[in-house]
Amino acid sequence: MAIRELTTTPEDYGFFGPGSPTWKVWTSPTALVGFQRSVVLEHFDPDLTAAVADQRGIYTDPVGRLDRTLAYFLTVAVADGRTAVEASDFLMKVHAKATGIEPVSGKRYSANNPASQLWIHVTGWHSVLKCYEKYGPGPLTPDEERRYWAESVLAAELQTCKPSDVPASRDDVRDYFATVRPALCTSERANEGMHYLLRVPRGKGSARFWWASRFMAPATIATLPKWMRELGGFDQPGVLDRAVVPAARLAVRASSSPKAKLAILSGALPMTRRTLAAHVRAEPPVRAETVTPAQVRERLEASRVSPAK
Repeated sequence: MAIRELTTTPEDYGFFGPGSPTWKVWTSPTALVGFQRSVVLEHFDPDLTAAVADQRGIYTDPVGRLDRTLAYFLTVAVADGRTAVEASDFLMKVHAKATGIEPVSGKRYSANNPASQLWIHVTGWHSVLKCYEKYGPGPLTPDEERRYWAESVLAAELQTCKPSDVPASRDDVRDYFATVRPALCTSERANEGMHYLLRVPRGKGSARFWWASRFMAPATIATLPKWMRELGGFDQPGVLDRAVVPAARLAVRASSSPKAKLAILSGALPMTRRTLAAHVRAEPPVRAETVTPAQVRERLEASRVSPAK
């Protein structure tokens, strides 16, 4: 996926800005574990599994898929508004080509289906926050958490989700998971995809990420409910769940500086590294303001029609 990269002189602060819980959570080292968690969870949606399997990218380039997807979510979180909107529009065009027949149900699927897009969005924002709480600084303050979920609702405007369906609180997220659980399932292709992303096979990415995925996998699995672990065929002993927590917390503390975070991504997730590097090195924006997706689209539309006047 080719997306417009961040520049060191952004047009604005994007949708959230300095001091926002979104900037804090999505730029933490824990976001790597959280995102591994979210892309694994995507496979419990049979339509998404079919879309990924038909494209075959997960099997030929699992690291590339993780890198492109994480770079996109990070762009939405920290880029200026124009960059985020243009990245979203490009991604929607890519997803528009991912259609076909889901082999188990025989029904037609589309990667841009609002229900599937909502699953991607909720699992992403929830997973990254969950791992931030478990392995990073800990829970957000009540005010920060309210703001985080409000910012999640705003970010969802860039996808095909119905705004009224997007969870706006932790309780809403729990209700959402309870509602969709009966429709979640697994299959041979789903399990293959999940295992590829948990422990990337040798030769399917850089040696650094081959090692890193094996370090992250136990931490990722430890955050998942038992029924998901058993259904996906990647359960692990409770003693490992407990042992991985202090090890992961120590690793996060050691990699929390901007220099350390960029070093970890170097050679492993190049697109994500470029996105984070532009954010870390960014100068003050041209306009010191936050924007909404609607405002950005209005400006882009105005810029397209103004030359004809």
